[in-house]
Amino acid sequence: MKQIILGTAGHIDHGKTSLIKAITGTNTDRLKEEQRRGITIELGFASLDLPSGRHLGIVDVPGHEKFVKNMVAGATGIDIVTMVIAADEGVMPQTREHMEICSLLGVRHGMVVLTKIDMVDEEWLELVTEDISEFTIGTFLEDSPILPVSSITGEGISRFIKELDHLCKDVPDRSTTGLLRLPVDRVFSMKGFGTVITGTLISGRVNVGDPIMIYPHRTTSKVRGIQVHNQSRDSAEAGMRTAINFQGLEKASINRGDILAKENSMMPNYMVDLEFLYLSSNKKPIKNRTQVRFHTGTSETMGNLILLDREELAPGDTCSVQIRMDTPASIIRDDRFVIRSYSPVRTIGGGKILNPIPAKHKRFQQTIIKGLAQLANALPEGIIDHHAKMAGAAGVNFSQLLLMTNLPSKALEATVSTMLNSQTILLADKENRVYIHKNTFDELKKLSCNVLAKYHRDNPLKPGISKEELKSKFPRSAGGKLFTLVLNRMIKDRQLVLDGDIVRLASHKVSLQVDQKVLKQDISEIYKKSKLTPPYFRDVIKNLGVDPASAKGVLELLVNEDHLVKVKDDLYYNKETLETLKNELVAYIKKNGEISTPSFKDMTGASRKYVIPLIEHFDATHVTIRIGDIRKLRKRQ
Repeated sequence: MKQIILGTAGHIDHGKTSLIKAITGTNTDRLKEEQRRGITIELGFASLDLPSGRHLGIVDVPGHEKFVKNMVAGATGIDIVTMVIAADEGVMPQTREHMEICSLLGVRHGMVVLTKIDMVDEEWLELVTEDISEFTIGTFLEDSPILPVSSITGEGISRFIKELDHLCKDVPDRSTTGLLRLPVDRVFSMKGFGTVITGTLISGRVNVGDPIMIYPHRTTSKVRGIQVHNQSRDSAEAGMRTAINFQGLEKASINRGDILAKENSMMPNYMVDLEFLYLSSNKKPIKNRTQVRFHTGTSETMGNLILLDREELAPGDTCSVQIRMDTPASIIRDDRFVIRSYSPVRTIGGGKILNPIPAKHKRFQQTIIKGLAQLANALPEGIIDHHAKMAGAAGVNFSQLLLMTNLPSKALEATVSTMLNSQTILLADKENRVYIHKNTFDELKKLSCNVLAKYHRDNPLKPGISKEELKSKFPRSAGGKLFTLVLNRMIKDRQLVLDGDIVRLASHKVSLQVDQKVLKQDISEIYKKSKLTPPYFRDVIKNLGVDPASAKGVLELLVNEDHLVKVKDDLYYNKETLETLKNELVAYIKKNGEISTPSFKDMTGASRKYVIPLIEHFDATHVTIRIGDIRKLRKRQ
């Protein structure tokens, strides 16, 4: 059966609580102070079985201007509102403010209930009814019935219940496949049950035994018991007024405004991007960085309203803004919010969430301003496209997209799959389900080409750049998996060549000029003729009288081409000479079992300045192993 939540709204002392008592028998003023003063201060709750068999959850809200923040908390999650207006007073200030709040929160179903008709005559009743009809023009209640009732005599009550039952048919079902979210509107301790919270389950499903997390503080617990309308249940789903008690959870660790959800499903953030309507009832424009009260779910937090594209916003105008809060909010895209002024406190605007987990924006950035404007009415693919672009090389992961799109998991997976197939986005990290935009991928490929092209120009005799050096040129936000993805794709597309640890453009070839070819031959001959007693390279440069930078480039080319081997800084050997010595060394040790440094010196016929670097080179290349003062062959030899 469809789950429906009814909420009251209206000015103080217009009979909201009496009306609920008349249809349910429940006095929702449960506090002693409420009963003593005769006014509603806190949220009250009741339920009603309608003639059709539907079960209606009811939230009664306070009407006094001092308790509007409690009214906003109660209005979260309601499907139908009864705007209660007393016949003896008509439309009053909180009537108007409550109407604005319900509109801003996205309530679309309801009716006007004209109470206390037993206190006025027919002529007055007609005048008040006409006044109310004018009041509702342009609101979601414009075409709704105006039902006269008396909670004292019972007149009109049965018709009111029938109209409620009829109205419930038009209320759409809530999604039970979305993220589990229950904004907490009440917390108390109960003997034998421990800590109990109540709230309207606005999406998803919760079961007894489920592990849960309370946001924004990320307190964890397990569901011990569930009640829906005072009946124990094994589970509760979206649209139900629900009471839940927990295992081992202290009452002090939960507050009104917290959100109950699955572990690690929410991402509390101090900044939120909003589509903000500044109500036309405001008397003057609102300025950038105005301090405001931000209401969403059942929470209220202080924050600064950042106007991204202007210095002030005129009454009646709408624009994209960012609010920066004192405490983090746990919300998702399309959640509704209300903004009230800091002082004096009154409702000044509201709207819907565009991005619940944005970065801090700079003002007057056209990319940000245009992106948020498009995001307001974007379809799922457009939303994902926007966030993937904005994320750059850091990418956006699946958990973030769940909050950014407000799509059920399966629907999001299907949309992501479509975009992967069209190559609009790419999977940068399979394990963590991180996606990047094709534009970002193309920019990283272009960056790689530019880095390599410059490197080849600056180092024409070098085969290429090391992978690590190329990776260091990527943005800091780019992870190793993304770098590998870009590299492999460019290799596959024959744009790059990877040789060992060296990366080069596929078009790059080492080419020597005439004088460099001569220099290469000269250097090669010097090392070939010097055998085991080559000169230090600095002496080679000096003796040849050549440019050091040019000579260094030719030397590195000879090393890369395997003609020369670097034994230590500035000391190089002809490869064939070194290979011959290695074979002699291996043969000697195989015959004698070991070799000492003096014996190796005798073998080479070289001085100590060559002998020590040579024998240490064979240690470093795993030909020999030093044991005390002697060397033996490595086992692989």
